[in-house]
Amino acid sequence: METARTVAKTGVSVASIYMRQVYQWMTVGLALTAVTAFAVSHSPQAVAFIRGNSFVYIGLIIAQFALVIALSAAVQRMSAGLATGLFALYSVLTGVTLSSILIFYSIGSIANAFFVTAGTFLVMSVYGTVTRRDLTGMGSFLMMGLIGIIIAMIVNLFLESTMMDFVISCLGVLIFTGLTAYDTQKLRQFGEGTPLGDATAVRRGVILGALTLYLDFINLFLMLLRLFGGSRD
Repeated sequence: METARTVAKTGVSVASIYMRQVYQWMTVGLALTAVTAFAVSHSPQAVAFIRGNSFVYIGLIIAQFALVIALSAAVQRMSAGLATGLFALYSVLTGVTLSSILIFYSIGSIANAFFVTAGTFLVMSVYGTVTRRDLTGMGSFLMMGLIGIIIAMIVNLFLESTMMDFVISCLGVLIFTGLTAYDTQKLRQFGEGTPLGDATAVRRGVILGALTLYLDFINLFLMLLRLFGGSRD
């Protein structure tokens, strides 16, 4: 009985250490994105280069997708340094592509969307940590919903429907709110079995976890900004 309790406490302790590092690296990623977006948006030359050349913007989007796929699929075969470097590079590229929101949206709208996102993310992370309910089933449903809104967004590029854009944004908020709780629970369970003695394995897992929650946060922020953001006059 005492041994079982010790093992359980050790698992919780390991998970807490793991999750703390995940949140730290997620914060680093968000900071890199914010600083990059601010710097690019305040450089007329950079803005003109990106906005004036559609191939550059498309190339940035493709590079982001490639980095996400590479990190998700091959992180276990990478060195800790390479995984960390790719995560940092992805955060910077995201900052470049998101720099336009500082041009099109007012600072007040961006700040409001950020604080609502931070509050929602915090609540759902806590829920994913403390709930005893298995969220696996919810995760499968949310992933199907995510695929659905991606398809809908592509279709709406041609339709340019304001109503469809509103519906996509509403569904996106619900989906990424749910994914925050689901991913938090999944990562915490993964953290309970993480071998702290293997520093390389820990760093790989931490970076992958940070990327997962980073994506939840960024996408939730963008959906909220699309819903409630006020454009500059």
